[in-house]
Amino acid sequence: MKGAAKVKKGILVVSFGTCHLDTMKKTIEVLERNISQRFPESCVYRAFTSNMIVRKLKRTEGMDVDTVREAVKRMASDGIEYVVVQPTHIINGIENDRMMEDLMENISLFRRIRVGKPLLSSVDDYKKSIHAVMAETELNDDEMLVLMGHGTDHHANSAYPTLEYTFHALGYNQVLIGTVESFPELKNVMAKLEIAEKKKVALMPFMLVAGDHAKNDMAGDEDSWKSQLEDEGYEVRVIMKGLGEFEGIRRIFLEHIEEAME
Repeated sequence: MKGAAKVKKGILVVSFGTCHLDTMKKTIEVLERNISQRFPESCVYRAFTSNMIVRKLKRTEGMDVDTVREAVKRMASDGIEYVVVQPTHIINGIENDRMMEDLMENISLFRRIRVGKPLLSSVDDYKKSIHAVMAETELNDDEMLVLMGHGTDHHANSAYPTLEYTFHALGYNQVLIGTVESFPELKNVMAKLEIAEKKKVALMPFMLVAGDHAKNDMAGDEDSWKSQLEDEGYEVRVIMKGLGEFEGIRRIFLEHIEEAME
């Protein structure tokens, strides 16, 4: 009877995904293990929202990863009745909206389904995320930390300027935020670097994984943030570490699951 009760509960961990297995092991897999350890009464499932990544992993690595639709059907087939879905998304943007659409189409499969919040969903989340990152990031006194977010044309992109403002409000004035695909852009970051009058920069992704954007757009040899900063005379140090590697960040996701269960 006890075993039967366990299989009725499930947690679906939804990530955008990555094809870079090195960072997947350090981030997504560690978070999923943390979730399994914290909630042993629930079966933990994985889904990626990027269909392109799901297809590429199958083609290049022989790895099967479910989409959200596939995962919820698998959970229902396994007899799961009570579901918590926890996205590992940073903001409540396009990927989170797509996830919600897929969930709503399959809501009738379960007795109850609840959804946890993305990383940056409250003022406390911003503060906790900032302290989590800074607790494990060593900076020199003459160094600025530039964080690369993904960015989006979704209105949730306002999270990135808010994040930088909150860093500064908490006393971390040496931190600047830019995005790959939206605002603030690198040129906005560079304008602030000029005002700061510091010529040393530490570059780090503000993304769950240190995957394609981090390795190429941020730290690649050509036309990357690193190369453009170096062309302007900055001494650049790369911190190739996804947010999922920070214990404090993973703890926030665990808290969001607990909140969803209440």
